[in-house]
Amino acid sequence: MKPEVALGRFEIFLRGKKLRMTRPRRDILLAAWETHSHFTAEEMFGWVQERDSNAARATVYRTLNLLVEGEFLASMNNGQGTQLYEHILGHTHHDHMICRGCDRVLEFRSEEIERLQEEIAQRNNFQLVHHVLRLEGYCPKCRTDES
Repeated sequence: MKPEVALGRFEIFLRGKKLRMTRPRRDILLAAWETHSHFTAEEMFGWVQERDSNAARATVYRTLNLLVEGEFLASMNNGQGTQLYEHILGHTHHDHMICRGCDRVLEFRSEEIERLQEEIAQRNNFQLVHHVLRLEGYCPKCRTDES
């Protein structure tokens, strides 16, 4: 999805919450759309500072929360206490493998896993609306015989 479209949708979302589209909020959304990697709030803070934005650290954290609430971004814990973000608007659902050695995040999609989750939910009369699957381990580069 093009950044301009995401900006327009974010502005509509903000208006619905009786909030304005400020320059820092705009800069944060645009910076999120420029990366195709997972990022932390602190990385985002650095990126918006590089843009000459006057966004305070608290503004970055609050805006990231708004972007997650509006389903523009997804957030997940990397298993070591750090929150990671990625833009998801216009992207298909996927899951993650995280290397405990180098923190590399690998994305994957498995129709079989998706089907199994649906079957299990159905068997338990559970209405599934969202799920997060995070596999933790070691990538080939970090794997050792002791792992």
